Amino acid sequence: MIKDGLKNFVFPKELADVLKDKEDVVLVEFRDEILNMALGSPEKDLFEVSYDVPGFGRITEATVARCKNGAAVNYTDAYMRRRDPDCMVVADKDETDKPKYRDVYGEDFTDLRNETFEWLKGQKLLLLPFMAGGMELGYPALLVAPQNAAFFAGGLADLQGFIPKSKIPENFKPRAIIYLAPPFRHTHFDGKQVVVHNRLSDLHELFSYNLYPGPSAKKGIYGVLLNIGEQEGWVTVHGSTVKVITPYDNEIVIMHEGASGGGKSEMIEYMHKELDGRVLLGKNVITNDKIYLELKDACELKPVTDDMALCHPSMQNGSKKLRVIDAEQGWFLRINHITKYGTDPQHESLCIHPKEPLIFLNLQGVPGSTCLIWEHTMDEPGKPCPNPRVIMPRRLVPNVVDEPVEIDVRSFGIRTPSCTKEKPSYGIIGCFHILPPSLAWLWRLVAPRGHDNPSITDTLGMTSEGVGSYWPFATGKQVTQANLLLKQIVDTSNTRFVLIPNQNVGAYKVGFMPQWIAREYLARRGSARFKADQVVASKCPLLGYALESLKVDGTFLPKGFLQVNYQPEVGNEGYEAGAKILSDFFKKELEKFITPDLDELGRKIIECCMDNGTLQDYVDLIPMKL
Repeated sequence: MIKDGLKNFVFPKELADVLKDKEDVVLVEFRDEILNMALGSPEKDLFEVSYDVPGFGRITEATVARCKNGAAVNYTDAYMRRRDPDCMVVADKDETDKPKYRDVYGEDFTDLRNETFEWLKGQKLLLLPFMAGGMELGYPALLVAPQNAAFFAGGLADLQGFIPKSKIPENFKPRAIIYLAPPFRHTHFDGKQVVVHNRLSDLHELFSYNLYPGPSAKKGIYGVLLNIGEQEGWVTVHGSTVKVITPYDNEIVIMHEGASGGGKSEMIEYMHKELDGRVLLGKNVITNDKIYLELKDACELKPVTDDMALCHPSMQNGSKKLRVIDAEQGWFLRINHITKYGTDPQHESLCIHPKEPLIFLNLQGVPGSTCLIWEHTMDEPGKPCPNPRVIMPRRLVPNVVDEPVEIDVRSFGIRTPSCTKEKPSYGIIGCFHILPPSLAWLWRLVAPRGHDNPSITDTLGMTSEGVGSYWPFATGKQVTQANLLLKQIVDTSNTRFVLIPNQNVGAYKVGFMPQWIAREYLARRGSARFKADQVVASKCPLLGYALESLKVDGTFLPKGFLQVNYQPEVGNEGYEAGAKILSDFFKKELEKFITPDLDELGRKIIECCMDNGTLQDYVDLIPMKL
């Protein structure tokens, strides 16, 4: 007999069996209840999230400290402090290009699934209902978690929102359920992060066998939305979105996509400046020379999305511009770049003096103190964790935009290494490039993860994040997502595309300055449309058009920042070697999409790349006007 407080739910039979006759099941009305539960009780200041694990004894997975400005969560295992890109496996028999549970572990998932339900029967449970994708357009979902992992539930509540127990609608039937069972990573998976997706006919199950919320509470729910979109013919884009208002009240909306570390969160941040107010454009990695800009009046920013942009078909209005709304209720902000006071005043203010207590991960929070976001947890002596995070409810973000917006420009970001003629690399991308739609599609298929990625455990060399840069979270077929993205691009022909590097431009260390400069410049122009004499075909066709000049607030950028071969440290020799690295990488990554299911137009675009097509060849495939 299910308790009265749960009668509004329509549970699957396995969960109904778990909850049968249980008295220790909690639903919450207020967010504060979750945070207090995360610390064991309102009186506690430090709580250990521990489990008795057969064969291992008592294992403490994480500690939660009550700080003045929120809860500071720290994992005892440094490996758990960022997402393992290989943590997803798919257990069902539907079509997928992802690793299958049976193939990886040599057995069917049924036994472990049943073991998980049995383990949950013995736990004090917290149920957290929410709407995956937002209250207006989202889908009913549920978290089932042990109460001592309430910090995880709090993180999900801030990321996805939650439905208070007094407002759960009748016949609430989850389309997705996350089952949280941390001890199984030790007993079954050699300590590794594993999230098992099990797609049933009317339910998407996620079994989260670890406590880092990235692969499940955030990216797992992203996978749910992508799976629903596959069935219904739409995409949740992996991008941040910002409405940019110039000092002259001109407005433009930019959506910035890309792999982890590609600058999505940074696109909705204000430009970082030196103490004297100047902007450091870049520092030469060979000569240490610095180039500065003067920017007196920066644009006003109104954030729309931080990482997941819902492109639901009900929002599209025939304008030929893509329309999006935030698919999340909170943002999983990486703050590794904030290493001292004054680096990022906006986020420092939001985090140090929040209107509500926040949840921090991988920061040195001491009970009773203020958790300072530049004091990162040490993975080992002298080596700070590269992935400190704060979960920021979007209701606390100033000037946030809640309604759907039309996208004027879609940018794509890539982390690039330095490039010189002595050490050539793919760091040949100028401050930004204009892409025709066909090339924009190819960049979203290849989605280079790029250089020195702080968000995930695998950071060596250039690898692909996969189609849409959201492929690590998707459960279906790559070609299906490729076709959906191509249709989206063709159907929204009034939205323009640009490509923006970060970290390095040729021989210059630049951080995220190129996208901040591009944002200011494009907003002042009012669009990404150019006259023929303002651009030139890049020497590497995959980079589309390069700018002949760029002036912001009366200051011209050096031409070597726009066309990297003009940097003497790079020259044509270094540039051409880097272009070959990029071209070879694209060809290798695109081969997998050439299947009978690929859209015919997509096949022609990929063949153009394989045949070393010119920029004009790409333009001819999907025409565009500069």
